[in-house]
Amino acid sequence: MDGQRRLKAGSVLCVGAGGLGSPAAMYLAAAGVGRIGIVDFDVVDYSNLQRQIIHGTSSVGKTKLESAKARLIDINPHIQIDTYETALSSENALELFAPYDVILDGTDNFPTRYLTNDACVLLGKPNAYGSIFRFEGQASVFAAKDGPCYRCLYPEPPPPGLVPSCAEGGVLGVLPGVIGVIQATETIKLITGIGEPLVGRFLIYDALRMKFRELKLRKDPDCPVCGTHPTVTTLIDYEEFCGLRPSVEAEPAAAGAAAPSATEISAVELKQRLDRGDTLVIVDVREPNEYQINRIPGSVLIPLGEIPRRYAELDQDAELVMHCKMGGRSAKAADYLRSVGFKRVLNLKGGILDWVDKVDPSQPKY
Repeated sequence: MDGQRRLKAGSVLCVGAGGLGSPAAMYLAAAGVGRIGIVDFDVVDYSNLQRQIIHGTSSVGKTKLESAKARLIDINPHIQIDTYETALSSENALELFAPYDVILDGTDNFPTRYLTNDACVLLGKPNAYGSIFRFEGQASVFAAKDGPCYRCLYPEPPPPGLVPSCAEGGVLGVLPGVIGVIQATETIKLITGIGEPLVGRFLIYDALRMKFRELKLRKDPDCPVCGTHPTVTTLIDYEEFCGLRPSVEAEPAAAGAAAPSATEISAVELKQRLDRGDTLVIVDVREPNEYQINRIPGSVLIPLGEIPRRYAELDQDAELVMHCKMGGRSAKAADYLRSVGFKRVLNLKGGILDWVDKVDPSQPKY
């Protein structure tokens, strides 16, 4: 009874209503956590449904917040659901996190993970952390009292483009269910004060072999955020920290709109050039299984990992258009080709998803 009262008085902020946030939020609502907040600004797409089980086909096109709130209230109408339709940023993170006891990190990109970690450390809030990729998941509790934080484990982010997102690299649909439930379990333990939370322990789950491994983590005394002499005492520009350029929408000026990047081409422009008869070589750097789902007619498949040993198959004098699912992997391939002497290389902005949206909606998306 005491534990249930603590849950009823407890509060959790879920950062994201996607693969991890879906099962975590549903089980927290079912457990009777009195106040659940959700931060998200995306809309439900059919491609989400294989893993984001809080949403259904009837929710496609709706905001994830609207869909998630309705599902959670249906599970437990006696709790408070707060929704924040905004992107988490350095400007709003501290204000959003402040009213909650535990922050549950359901993010899928490095800038937001570092932002969530740093905000939790600055506020003294425990971070129920989880991450997933393909067939592997990870979980821990960061920023708890006397425990390590995310930066103790990963002081620096990986180079941009090295690690594809779940949207690009794929994820086994049931995997976020396992990790999200672990995050919910840790959250319940933190609120009720029972058991041994994953503080100072890093759990790794291998779904293909059905094995769990545990690594011991120590608090780094030189950590720039939670160390003895911290150098990060306010939230910073995490896009810059992770080596990413923030996306800025160009607005028309008095003299006309800003010129597009000389290294990119839009799906609409590519279609116009193909219809015009321009000689272009379209190189698809996705994996073969992705190529089976959809493709740009006439494209050549050379997966990103094979580019360094197969680039000689391409004509250095030809004009190349590189593409992947969303534009990240192909940008890396284009940079590599330029580094080995190719002069006319363009990257398809938005990848084949943009092509399907704006040029050929008859093809499936994934």
